[in-house]
Amino acid sequence: MDIETLKLTPKRKQICQRLNLNDSDDVLRYYPSRYERYEKSDLNKANKGDLVVVYGKISSAISRAFVRRNLKIIRFKLLSEGEDVNITVFNQPWLKIQSGEYVTVIGHYDGSGVNASKVLNKPIEECLGIQAIYPLKEGIRQSDIKNLIKSVYDQVEIKESIEDSLIEKHGLISLKKAIEEIHWPSDEFSLKKAIARLKYEEFLIFYIALNENKRLLKSAKETKNFKQEDIDSFIASLPFSLTQDQKKASIEILSDLKKSERMNRLLQGDVGCGKTVVAAISLYANYLSGYQGALMAPTEILAQQHYNDLKEMFKRFGVKVGLLTSKTEDSKELKESISNNDIDIVVGTHSLFSEKLNFNNLGLVITDEQHRFGVMQRKKLKEKGENVDVLMMSATPIPRTLASTLYGDMDISNIYTLPANRKKCNTILIKKNSLADIKDDLFKYLEEKRQIYIICASVNENEAFDLKDVNRIYLSLKDLFTDYKLAMLHGKMESDEKEKTMNSFAKGEVDILVATTVVEVGVNVPNATVMVIYDSDRFGMSQLHQLRGRVKRGQVEGYCYLLTGSSDELALKRLEMICEEEDGFKIAQADLSLRGPGDVLGYRQSGLPSFILGNPLKDDKIIEAAKEDAKSVDIKNYQQILEKYSLNS
Repeated sequence: MDIETLKLTPKRKQICQRLNLNDSDDVLRYYPSRYERYEKSDLNKANKGDLVVVYGKISSAISRAFVRRNLKIIRFKLLSEGEDVNITVFNQPWLKIQSGEYVTVIGHYDGSGVNASKVLNKPIEECLGIQAIYPLKEGIRQSDIKNLIKSVYDQVEIKESIEDSLIEKHGLISLKKAIEEIHWPSDEFSLKKAIARLKYEEFLIFYIALNENKRLLKSAKETKNFKQEDIDSFIASLPFSLTQDQKKASIEILSDLKKSERMNRLLQGDVGCGKTVVAAISLYANYLSGYQGALMAPTEILAQQHYNDLKEMFKRFGVKVGLLTSKTEDSKELKESISNNDIDIVVGTHSLFSEKLNFNNLGLVITDEQHRFGVMQRKKLKEKGENVDVLMMSATPIPRTLASTLYGDMDISNIYTLPANRKKCNTILIKKNSLADIKDDLFKYLEEKRQIYIICASVNENEAFDLKDVNRIYLSLKDLFTDYKLAMLHGKMESDEKEKTMNSFAKGEVDILVATTVVEVGVNVPNATVMVIYDSDRFGMSQLHQLRGRVKRGQVEGYCYLLTGSSDELALKRLEMICEEEDGFKIAQADLSLRGPGDVLGYRQSGLPSFILGNPLKDDKIIEAAKEDAKSVDIKNYQQILEKYSLNS
């Protein structure tokens, strides 16, 4: 049921909106992030830091005090088991309790009393057991989420989502029972049964959708005919030799183009490994076969760069390359040239899938940084030709352990090795979110005529997260580096301004570029060999690796400084690993091991369902069962889910 048709209070509808919950299914599948096990505690046997649950009578006056901004403390004594216990409650100004009341207190023992996370006006028996803890946003409380889920659960009929034969085959509990137990567990065994049932369902639906996606993509097409000697002549004209991995990937793609089935291939490799050259070889083979090609990039800066590179590579071969961005999408002349087949390869951004743009004979679509485009966007572009071959490129490699699960509907080519002339990047962790310790180094690099990136996690000041932002850092660095030219770059700037700034940096007119991660993808400035990243603990390992790839393109070794004020052990472990490892595939594997697959799954965005509970790295037995079952299900029973992922259109 849609949220608007449910009987919910305005506040609960607002919570749904903030959490992006659009229907009853979304609400019921807003699963707990963890569970707490509550048992009645004996404080005489408790150790400092233990989670405890005590019940008793408030035996003192209640003290309420503001210590400082955003810190309110409530203190009282609780008479429990014949002894007075000191209770301290932080930042719960809404708490309504009175002296003489009986309450249950849940919190952590500090050696002499309890730092309470919950004070409940309930008997202790009602508070014991397994309690679900949900992910929250500012201003939303656990009780708000629990009340919302209970309200929706009571209103809707939960229909079974998979066949009875599969439930019987694997001894699964019903969907209704699984939803009930995951939110309100009876005991550990029932909770495990619920999680196993819901994981199986996630993987089953994923593989059904994946199989259907694969079936739709494998439609027949005309084979592309080109001569290998022409391809060899083009490769020989390049000012460098291909690596073995580039050769292997090219052979795999050229073989796909000659097949009578559509190509659906992912080309993944580290930053700077040379995927663009492989894309150029593919586009040339497509051109020799009499077809137009399209290369889609996520930013205008990257599209311009690809356009310049392809024009240079094809200038001796008569291939006409066009650039379509927001600046040129209204050009009637350009669109007519594309529709008349006067342009052989079109490089562009989102403008490529404009309804007003028509190709004459589109045969190959390549999307660079494919995870930045949604499935519907790529679908629109593919539909501009008949049974178009598709190549997706990503500089955020996914480890082999996960690739077979996530990309079962695609063939994969990997480029592991970097070109021989690539210099290394020295990555240094600074356990201080400040330039103080590296200021002299930066001045030295500037004197050597090197350019510097300064990366910030946010554009404007953010009190909630206390992040260094582009605007403040830019102003402070202008006062520090008075003899040098600084510029600012972020996603909220107009595209013309962004391009002008990036071009100035590329030409060497700007010494220091203070930017957000807008520079993460594709920007190529060989003289920029130094990068400083503030709040580096806020970035994923693969993102940090991709960012530092910007300073590995010059003739000298690059330097990347990771600044952090965090003392979190896991965050520091991730950053130390980045300093030690330069292989993007190994970093992606480490990121998976440390943070789980959730972040990596975001890279796919191909219109297939994602996993909320399922872990592709650990749930191998459930995966194998679901994968096998997905081959034999009656597809008619899953039309609704396929419609959700736009796979049956």
